[in-house]
Amino acid sequence: MQKTILSVLNNLERPKSPPIWLMRQAGRYLPEYKEVRKQAGNFLNLCYTSELACEVTLQPIRKYAFDASILFADILLIPDALGQKVWFVEGEGPRLEPISSPDELTLDNLSQHMQPVYNTVSLLSQRLPIETTLIGFAGAPWTVATYMIAGRGTPDQAPAHALKHNDIVAFQGLMDVIVEATIQYLAAQVEYGAEVLQLFDSWAGSLVGDDFDRFCIAPNKAIIDGLRARGVTVPIIGFPRGAKNRYVDFAKEAGVQALSIDQDINLSSVISDLPDTIVSQGNNDQICLIDGGGKMFSQVDEIIEATRGRRHIFNLGHGITQHTPPQNVSDLVNYIRNKG
Repeated sequence: MQKTILSVLNNLERPKSPPIWLMRQAGRYLPEYKEVRKQAGNFLNLCYTSELACEVTLQPIRKYAFDASILFADILLIPDALGQKVWFVEGEGPRLEPISSPDELTLDNLSQHMQPVYNTVSLLSQRLPIETTLIGFAGAPWTVATYMIAGRGTPDQAPAHALKHNDIVAFQGLMDVIVEATIQYLAAQVEYGAEVLQLFDSWAGSLVGDDFDRFCIAPNKAIIDGLRARGVTVPIIGFPRGAKNRYVDFAKEAGVQALSIDQDINLSSVISDLPDTIVSQGNNDQICLIDGGGKMFSQVDEIIEATRGRRHIFNLGHGITQHTPPQNVSDLVNYIRNKG
């Protein structure tokens, strides 16, 4: 049986209805996820316990038969592996001991530290249905750096912007370490069975002008070039969330095979200038998924109409929230597949 998403990315197929997977499809909206999360004790234990991480990755595949499964992990495993202290506060999110210099990090333990994650990838490659594409991922350097510098998520990424402005040498050194770590991390994910990779630049929207070129496009391109130099040939999806009028620049310059697009921009305005060689993905509003019903179906129709005649992967503009009714996800999948 053919892997639809892999076929679309490799330009081998243009199905009547778009293939679908959803960012954060394994997560807190599912009761069965919450049970496994309790068993793990804390979030990092869940990420590093291969059997449990495999289980929560498989849960939405069993429930919805998505066309792709994305590894359950977190973008902040990279700073954890580099020696920065990382922990998660229940109900609040990640915390890190802030750093301001690459001298505080080391690549020496990366491979050993990430072995449980690679073991999860291996388990998934064995246990997923044959038609399901396995996606590996990492955070892009700018987004990861914002957490490493601030010690937590911030609304405007001000601490990272301040370091970039006040000490560009230290900032660039930090970005370089993240680039190298991400190349090694993603190359290993492919070695263990990942068939597609996605780079999440969730805070790309706070970079403007030359900064977008230097700290979003350039490091994403450096990772992709580094992977290709290592012989990694799998398709790569880029997601510079919030890129606004720079989405197409990113797609053309970073070397991606697919571009994931957030919900805050008109999809037609992006894909009208997007080369046909690059697959589009996303743009569905996760709030519509919470609401369900006619509002959700209407937006599905708009996206399918806007992408008619080109390769598109149905996905959200960001990720499923914990307040999403699981039945709405089932309704979404069924509606899309019946459109064909």
